[in-house]
Amino acid sequence: MAERSFKEEVKSLRLGPGEEFRGEGILAITKALLQSGVAYVGGYQGAPVSHLMDVLGDAQDILDDLGVHFESSANEAAAAAMLAASVSYPLRGAVTFKSVVGVNVASDALSNLASGGVTGGALIIVGEDYGEGSSIMQERVHPFAMKSQIWLMDPRPSVDKIVDCVEKGFELSEASSTPVMLEVRIRACHVYGRFETKANVAPSFTLADALNAPRRETSKIVLPPMSYAHEKEKIEKRWPAAVKFIADHGLNEFFPGDLTDIGIVCQGGMYNGVVRALETLGLADAFGNSRVPIYVLNVTYPLIDDELTWFAATKQAILIVEEGQPEFIEQAVNTVLRRADIQTKINGKDMLPMAGELTGGIMRDGIKSFVRAYRPALVPADAPSPSDNRLKAALAMLDGKVHARPPSFCTGCPERPIFTAMKLVERETGPHHVSSDIGCHLFASLPPFNIGSSTMGYGLGPAAASAFNVKGTPDKPVKRAISMIGDGGFWHNGLSSSVGNAVFNKSDNVILVVDNGYSAATGGQDILSSHHAQPTRATGNTIEKAVRGIGVSWARTINPTYDLKTMMRTLKEALTSKEPGPKVIVAQSECMLNRQRRERPLKAQAVARGERVERERFGVDPETCTGDHSCIRLSGCPSLTIAPNPDPLRKDPVTKVINSCVGCGLCGEVAHAAVLCPSFYRATIVSNPGRWERTKQRWRSAIIRRLQTRMERRLVAARA
Repeated sequence: MAERSFKEEVKSLRLGPGEEFRGEGILAITKALLQSGVAYVGGYQGAPVSHLMDVLGDAQDILDDLGVHFESSANEAAAAAMLAASVSYPLRGAVTFKSVVGVNVASDALSNLASGGVTGGALIIVGEDYGEGSSIMQERVHPFAMKSQIWLMDPRPSVDKIVDCVEKGFELSEASSTPVMLEVRIRACHVYGRFETKANVAPSFTLADALNAPRRETSKIVLPPMSYAHEKEKIEKRWPAAVKFIADHGLNEFFPGDLTDIGIVCQGGMYNGVVRALETLGLADAFGNSRVPIYVLNVTYPLIDDELTWFAATKQAILIVEEGQPEFIEQAVNTVLRRADIQTKINGKDMLPMAGELTGGIMRDGIKSFVRAYRPALVPADAPSPSDNRLKAALAMLDGKVHARPPSFCTGCPERPIFTAMKLVERETGPHHVSSDIGCHLFASLPPFNIGSSTMGYGLGPAAASAFNVKGTPDKPVKRAISMIGDGGFWHNGLSSSVGNAVFNKSDNVILVVDNGYSAATGGQDILSSHHAQPTRATGNTIEKAVRGIGVSWARTINPTYDLKTMMRTLKEALTSKEPGPKVIVAQSECMLNRQRRERPLKAQAVARGERVERERFGVDPETCTGDHSCIRLSGCPSLTIAPNPDPLRKDPVTKVINSCVGCGLCGEVAHAAVLCPSFYRATIVSNPGRWERTKQRWRSAIIRRLQTRMERRLVAARA
């Protein structure tokens, strides 16, 4: 179950010639693929292109009508390997995955693909995830494109331009026999716009045609001596063909301005930010008409020497707006202009930061510095903008009053009790080395749990602990390492890279697999071990069965994870067991976020129909709570907070459960497992109760009011 359904939106994918598409970038990319005659699409979900996979899944009937094959690939390497279908056949194929991490996983397949080259158009749609909102290391895909000679497109964030780049990307790939990478940032993925649609095109040469008339071209196989010829072909044939196509079809864009002695060269994805910055400086209007000429690189690799030299020749200086480091484009532009003996001054990372996201304020300040250096009369003396003043005022109000809150698990997350159990077990066994993994469970490395030492890649948590496979002796015992891996990472590559590796090397460590029923960290997509049936996918394959199938003998499945005592007991058993080999614990409970997405609309509909509906939530009796707050420290649930103590003789604030509680029960479990106070209670909230329930409630309320009145009278008498 993906985090969002596109059942209604995908209807726009059926629009025909001359109709108007209105929607966001992800849908526009899908429409462009269908208009381009794509034969197959694959990929692995991850921000910001998760929704592209979700859209394709919801559009399965449209894909079937056109004869387009779609797969949710096991990982990015599997997705990239699909493009082998375009090597010898005139088949257009596209795959998608997340940024540099996806490219890293897919690198072997992509290098082989780029070496031999392609016959049909091969498009790699990469969701660039760079900046403060990113969940990954701060790197770029640009150097990978350069080292393997894969053409890199970075379209201006406008829906019609993105569609054009998808369509032209296939043509560029075929014209130069080279795969093309289409880089789309999160703003491009979710930008809204419109464009005039074309008819969807069924592939003229199909996958069935290829199967019935197989071909092979030994010249495209990466083996000596062909691999040496590939390098020569890249430079002598493919590169010139790509440069000619890009120039002839005007893939890059020039926007004129009256300040002809200066100019800006920017990545396509940076264009909107550049124009907005110029607007705030009074050098452009809201419609994008700029006084400073702008050269937009919708193709950032390869650069077109003739276009660059023409743009720079009449200018005293140009500013390169390039996000991230190193400054690949700036270095390349310097080389091109100096070889052409053009001495135009080049600015870039001297006026913009070397690293980090080019946010609106940073872009404005960098462009202001550039314009002031060459046309000082156009930019007034420094004066803080209204937005600067508002920001400073807001920060001043918060200073020292609101503490930073680290990212954490969702309310009711089934992963929280796993780490609560680990903290409680630590009280008996002492701390253990914990190797983390990519996924929601990585939040446990932050407060309040502070569990986890490193993360090396998706599905590689146990592999990252492999160096700690140390055998102790009776006189010198050694604690076992614990490693984490999610169900998404497990099926991505962890079964072989982590669990298989542990079995092969007779690891004595503990592997904890978090099985929440979906690839939760990437948006709730189904995987092999998802529990509900899928018409086009094979689900219901248990993780315990898989690990036993490759040689794990000690394996336990705990369901639900909220059973804190069972979780603690199993962890202690795994850490102390005498049985050799890896110990695997599969901690199983459905992702609460997906569960709420599924159940809340159904309950709301039932309430609206007048049906009786129950929901549970927990609370704290403020008269009983001691203010110890161990429940908060051992769960970190966002629904737990503090409130003033109702007892005037006690100063410590009490714990309070707010309305976001989903009734998972962990807070109560923690209170009992940690032998804390009995202040937690469970309440059942009934919507549309029956007549007998309403009668009982009236009697109970009357009795409680009577008892409370009597108690208040006694207190008044005692005070007197």
